[in-house]
Amino acid sequence: MINSLFEFWPVLWPALAAIGVILAVVPFLGLYMTFVERKIAAYVQDRVGPNRVGPFGLFQAIADGIKIFLKEQLIPDHVFTALYFLAPAFSLITAMFALVVMPFGPVATDYKDGFRFVVAPGIDIGILMMLAISSLSAYGIIIGGWASNNKYSIYGAIRSCAQFISYEIPLGLSILGVIAITGSLNIEKIVEAQSGSLLDWNVFWQPVAMLVFFTAALAETNRLPFDLPECEQELVGGFHTEYSGIKFVLYFLAEYTHIVTVSFLTALLFLGGWHFPGLPGPSGASTPILLLGLGVLLAKVALVVLVIILLRWSLPRFRFDQLMGLAWKGLIPLGLINLVGVAIVLSLGLPKHLLVATVILPVLAAYYSAAKFNASMATTEARRQGLSPQGAVSYE
Repeated sequence: MINSLFEFWPVLWPALAAIGVILAVVPFLGLYMTFVERKIAAYVQDRVGPNRVGPFGLFQAIADGIKIFLKEQLIPDHVFTALYFLAPAFSLITAMFALVVMPFGPVATDYKDGFRFVVAPGIDIGILMMLAISSLSAYGIIIGGWASNNKYSIYGAIRSCAQFISYEIPLGLSILGVIAITGSLNIEKIVEAQSGSLLDWNVFWQPVAMLVFFTAALAETNRLPFDLPECEQELVGGFHTEYSGIKFVLYFLAEYTHIVTVSFLTALLFLGGWHFPGLPGPSGASTPILLLGLGVLLAKVALVVLVIILLRWSLPRFRFDQLMGLAWKGLIPLGLINLVGVAIVLSLGLPKHLLVATVILPVLAAYYSAAKFNASMATTEARRQGLSPQGAVSYE
């Protein structure tokens, strides 16, 4: 057995090093994302933001982390202790597991310059594994809400369960269109299919799929405007009402880790991954070129993270019925229409450019829904004021 370990050690130790880097960097990155979000929120609200601890407030996140680590660990009497402690850790672990199948950049197989670092796992069912792992993150919230033995926590956990189930469907439908075009579940092959010019990126061939994917993925992160499981106005703190100190922080680190995962997936599936016009491909590339591709991917991820943060501070929270309606009446039909359009184009052997025409049907459906909604609102307002709603147009 020892000889076998020595035999596989040259392959094993880079993988272990990569796992160690992820375990060390991701929590630190999540900690500093709180600082970035507070600065962006301050900009949106015309404030300064944190600027006291360190130059430009850069050490504010570290100070907050130290403060929370030193807080007293209170355990309510009515909780189920074992599951109460397990739930936050389970949420963070499952969120970090998703990064296991995430390619962080190109890997050249034929270059001799420098160290052959491991940045892409090369899993043939990478997308399927990603969906399976991401669905596990709901268990940490459900277990935490139930173990807290608090009605507000249980309500938040139930909302989270319904939200995850509802938005997993459009998430999968949006990815199916990309898989059908690429013909592979391998994330690296999906990225390679987008190499070449800017117009080869899937965002231009599958704009509806990207819209559905990004909206559904944002809903699964439990962020505004989709943070109904922890709605303060209705549920105090939601599923983490009974949590404080480091246990509370683990939930938030899981949330920010999920944001990073969503941003990586968006960049890889729709924004070309590590490809950019003018950059050479990974075949025969040197280490600096490969690192430049990694930098391109990280820049795209940072852009998506910025959009997610800006959406939180720009949009109001949905009602829960609106949240469910958006999934079942909006995103799922859009995803199905897009998938049917892709299937028709591919099965008939039509030119790839016709994939853009799949946008027309969802746009017409959205226009019809908006017109019907406006007519309904006009009728309701007329009745509220005691007027005759004869002028309101009915689309029934």
